Amino acid sequence: MRTEQYKQQDRKTDIPGQRPDTPAAIPTREELQQALIRRHTGTVQHRLAKARVAVAGLGGLGSNIAVSLARIGVGHLHLIDFDRVDITNLNRQQYFIHQIGMAKTEALSEILLAINPYLTIQKDAVRITKENVPALFQNDTYICEAFDVPENKAMLAEAVLEHFPEKYLIAASGMAGYGNSNAIRTRKISSHFYLCGDETSEVCEGRGLMAPRVALCAAHQANLAVELILKQAETKERPSCGSFPSARKREE
Repeated sequence: MRTEQYKQQDRKTDIPGQRPDTPAAIPTREELQQALIRRHTGTVQHRLAKARVAVAGLGGLGSNIAVSLARIGVGHLHLIDFDRVDITNLNRQQYFIHQIGMAKTEALSEILLAINPYLTIQKDAVRITKENVPALFQNDTYICEAFDVPENKAMLAEAVLEHFPEKYLIAASGMAGYGNSNAIRTRKISSHFYLCGDETSEVCEGRGLMAPRVALCAAHQANLAVELILKQAETKERPSCGSFPSARKREE
């Protein structure tokens, strides 16, 4: 199993995809952190920066989940996928034409570091099996399941619930086609297991996996991950404009 870490530095001198003729002024880690704090408050951002989230599968769901979490400053992301970027991925996944043929772990890392060059990213370009789940996810607190194949979804859920009942598992089911946005929801299955999607729509002719609806489901997963990360924070620093329903009160 090959694992790589991007180490944090005081200031990055370049970012992935940066054009030499239009160099960006890259902020320091502290400048970027302060910008996030101004948006989220210090307590919230501190919790996000410390969080460890695994994304199992880097396709339409996983790539969108990872981008959302990177943008809000989740500090430690674990990217897992054995696959490479294919031209057929471009209709719903976060990759670019110039990345076709790249390992998805490498391509998505490139995208995320262009958003926030101070992230800590762990990459495992391996196929997840029930045998390697204990080693792969031992250091992650939150696990986002983002597979395409139902049997693989079930395998991961069973393995996580068996080996890591204390970890949070956020799975997905049903996001094919288009329209009916409000049918996609987040449902609590058990104390540490949640399911996002409409739980019914399957891929068929004329109703494949399409960017808007896949992104909706991925947003549910990323949003729930953030909620779970922050759920221990007291209401002291919550916005005075109103409160949000807790994950603990979702329909079971």
